[in-house]
Amino acid sequence: MGLCAVLLICLSQAELTRVWAQEQRGIIQSGKTDGGPSDIQRIRRDEQDLSRRIQNRTGQEPTNRPSIDILPDNMTRVVEDSQRYYSWRSFGPGDKHTQDLWVDLDSVHQGPVRVHAILSNTHRQASRVALTFDFLFYGHQVRQITIATGGFIFTGEITHRMLTATQYIAPLMANFDPSFSKNSTVRYLDNGDIFVVQWDNVRLKDRETEGAFTFQTVLCHNGTIVFSYKDVPLPVEKINSTEHPVKVGLSDAFMALLSSPQSPDAKRQTIYEYHRVEIDTTKIVNSSAFEFTPLPTCLQHNSCEQCIQSNLTSGCRWCNTLQRCSTGIDRYRQEWLDYSCSEEAKGTCDDYAHRGPESSVIPFNSSSSVKTPSPAAQPANPVTEGEEAPEHTAIIAGVVAALVLLVFLTLLAVYYINTHPTVAPPFYLMQRRTNNYWPSMKFRNQGCHSSYAEVDLGGYEKEGFIEAEQC
Repeated sequence: MGLCAVLLICLSQAELTRVWAQEQRGIIQSGKTDGGPSDIQRIRRDEQDLSRRIQNRTGQEPTNRPSIDILPDNMTRVVEDSQRYYSWRSFGPGDKHTQDLWVDLDSVHQGPVRVHAILSNTHRQASRVALTFDFLFYGHQVRQITIATGGFIFTGEITHRMLTATQYIAPLMANFDPSFSKNSTVRYLDNGDIFVVQWDNVRLKDRETEGAFTFQTVLCHNGTIVFSYKDVPLPVEKINSTEHPVKVGLSDAFMALLSSPQSPDAKRQTIYEYHRVEIDTTKIVNSSAFEFTPLPTCLQHNSCEQCIQSNLTSGCRWCNTLQRCSTGIDRYRQEWLDYSCSEEAKGTCDDYAHRGPESSVIPFNSSSSVKTPSPAAQPANPVTEGEEAPEHTAIIAGVVAALVLLVFLTLLAVYYINTHPTVAPPFYLMQRRTNNYWPSMKFRNQGCHSSYAEVDLGGYEKEGFIEAEQC
């Protein structure tokens, strides 16, 4: 009887809480108004909520780790290297600059070098690491990256299983397995000016006898990227890409909500790879290096005059609402669409000087097609707090009473268990309460080709640990 009473009380409490939450949402929604700056904040909050919803979506139970499952209609549009974002040079074994580009992590004066214990002993896994400086990648400031055992760095904000698809810095992306040998390690260094990741003596999965690879990538504070290769026992062209993509270069993408061709009213998340840098892999040999120098981008301009008149960049347009200079193709693509910046950018800087940023175009979307009246246009008979007080007081009183009764019944149950230890139900509970083992939950994707998925592993203290799908 006690258990039945507890269940009934819990159900009634949950129902009261749900009703109260719905009423609160109604009150909040009835108070929304239109405005320039508030709309910008609202859109950004919506984007943050969208990111959290993406991160909470998995194949089984809700979790705080994102999944590629939310992109069933994933499309990728590849734009080859146009020398618009980076210029790069290659250096062979005979170049003196090759030795200068290699960062010797064994040197004491370089700073604290960390050996990632998890990545050094696993296969197809990755870990998020925070940088101590803002790294400029395709004009965007990146402060957190994801190091993968497969010889690359993922730079995206939303981590999903298909890390190898785009948004990467890949000195040599391949199916490396650091767990094969104790001599294989993944090390990194961050001294505030450079961030270095080095894959030491790593071997290809199922091809371990062909030799160990040692290479590194350096991310500089000014945005320069360096690929350096110490030991490359096998030509890159001979590395099999069936089980894992083989890529060398840079890539970036944006994520946008677009209408589905099958259902125009439905929106779907779409990843677009808007630029990729691919280098000549035949130049990757022992003691070789590549240096990528970032070129000026539209995002670096802070005013309309700089954006339109600068000779360092081309194709830049100014969105006065966002106070941003852009080509419209970057990681902020969704905001560019929401605020109709393509139409607004047709104006001149003189037009923006007269209007100001607050008088620009308000973003249009399906949820904002019916505008909420402004406070001046609303009726002069709003609901007062006194009219809602009795109903809210009754709900709160009911919740408090339920909680008091629940605590009383819990104490009564505990007393009964301790005073009657030989009865079957209390004896069973006393046996079970000493068991502190909770199995870790793993969320798996149906496809296992070259995918990286996050899991929780008991007993490890780690930051942003990701484990790959096992075929």
